[in-house]
Amino acid sequence: MGKNKIRRFEENLTFRHLFQQSFDELMAGFPLKGKWHKEYFGNDNPIVLELGCGKGEYTVGLAQRFPDKNFIGLDIKGSRMWVGCKQVEKSGLKNVAFIRTRISLIQHFFGKDEVSEIWLTFSDPQPRKSKEKKRLSSPQFLKRYSHFLRDDNTIHMKTDNRLLFDFTLDVIGKHGHEKGFVSFDVYGKGAPPEVMEIQTYYEEIWRKEGRMIHYLNFRMNKT
Repeated sequence: MGKNKIRRFEENLTFRHLFQQSFDELMAGFPLKGKWHKEYFGNDNPIVLELGCGKGEYTVGLAQRFPDKNFIGLDIKGSRMWVGCKQVEKSGLKNVAFIRTRISLIQHFFGKDEVSEIWLTFSDPQPRKSKEKKRLSSPQFLKRYSHFLRDDNTIHMKTDNRLLFDFTLDVIGKHGHEKGFVSFDVYGKGAPPEVMEIQTYYEEIWRKEGRMIHYLNFRMNKT
């Protein structure tokens, strides 16, 4: 492991807005589960998650644009997440937190009806058919989200991968979820401002390469 990564991992331990739990600690019970509003954010504003947040561009960007909401970025890559944590520290944002974890463990962090929205930003498309269950918009992952999402929820997806995008549209249709805005070319059709104005590091590169960026949102039917 390089010295830069080691330094980042060490500094991650000092951030009050970054939570890292061992598996045993998590199984014993995450202390903020069901208590995020009261014990961390200190308000009743809606909680929004970014899953696979990487460097946290969307988590931080959305938090700056929507001070009346609370944002939590989740990822397993501590070195990347350090970037977002430093931005939060420097900017003094109070409506942001990060969790370093595997997304497959997400239901252990949040209580019933605690979360209002989810953003899936450039998730791993898991292109092999045998890996469909690992896609973050798969029925298996949606079931995990149902444990803590409100009934009036919104799930957003932004991706450059057409296979993942079409897969998600198929899941929405087959499982009776309520499809909202859909764009196969975000920058060619009037998507919500935050979809176009916030760009990840890799998105900027992909746009220069001429890749088309897709976006959709939907309400998950929990019944």
